[in-house]
Amino acid sequence: MLRPLLLIAAILVLGLSVLGADYAAGQATLVATYAIAGLGLVIIVGQAGQITLGQGALVALGAYAETLLAMRGVPPVLSVPAAVALGAAGGALASLPARRLGGLYFAMSTLAFALIVEEMLVRWTSLTRGGAGLSVPTLSWGGMRVDTPLEQMLVSLAALMLAWLACRRLLAGRSGRAWRAVREDEVAAAEACGVDVAATKLRAFVLGGALAGLAGALYAHWIGFISPEQFGLMFSFELLMLVFIGGARHLSGALWGALVIVSLPQLIALLRDVLPGEWSRSAGLETVLFGAVIVAMVLLRPQGLASASGGAQASVRKGTED
Repeated sequence: MLRPLLLIAAILVLGLSVLGADYAAGQATLVATYAIAGLGLVIIVGQAGQITLGQGALVALGAYAETLLAMRGVPPVLSVPAAVALGAAGGALASLPARRLGGLYFAMSTLAFALIVEEMLVRWTSLTRGGAGLSVPTLSWGGMRVDTPLEQMLVSLAALMLAWLACRRLLAGRSGRAWRAVREDEVAAAEACGVDVAATKLRAFVLGGALAGLAGALYAHWIGFISPEQFGLMFSFELLMLVFIGGARHLSGALWGALVIVSLPQLIALLRDVLPGEWSRSAGLETVLFGAVIVAMVLLRPQGLASASGGAQASVRKGTED
């Protein structure tokens, strides 16, 4: 984890000197929040070996739960755990088809789950206001308010650190060994090691959903406004790309991937300013450049950016893969 943190510090210093303190703190907040959601995908995809295309829907459940409770004056000590619990429940529900389906068929079932959640958020207008969206109150409790970019960054980094330590402890224990056994060979894990495959997958999705719910709760407060369109399929694909870019089998891959996903649009916007004439005015240029960079990174580093870390490789040999 040291190298990504040093990189975040370097980006923060660069941002402070070039773009200002508030902007740099805002970007660091977004990186930390994305990384928390990415940790959930590292558990599901990298450790348990399950492909999910609906992680964005679990983030949405956490964001809406936190927003609706905060709007009614529920303090964060109760509303954030509720958002985490709803994300975990959503993860458990999304994992049910895994008892009978595998591979691409199971991935399609998670895609259907994401579509159902998005449609529910759009149509349940009495609760979610549909496409009109909801304004999210400032995170506050006991007379304290988290309303500056620096304060938001500190809260997100603290949440990321706690989530990281919890995941690291789980991966080093019995749950981590069971996830990796299921990932390598489900039949052998069940017959030779006595692993309950269905329960092991369920635990991975519950943990992944809980982390997504936490990320959604923080994301809602930092953005200040949520609507179903923010958590559509593109967001789920973005999160999936995050872990493959960073390295799906390493916890540090969530942080590396979040750095790329958050910073790349900013770099492309800067590049657009220096392109000549018609190139700079071309519609969809950001999307083309974003896709090209993602493809190049996957081709050049198919195991993810975290795989280049010597420390990570040592961890792999020890079985912790952090």
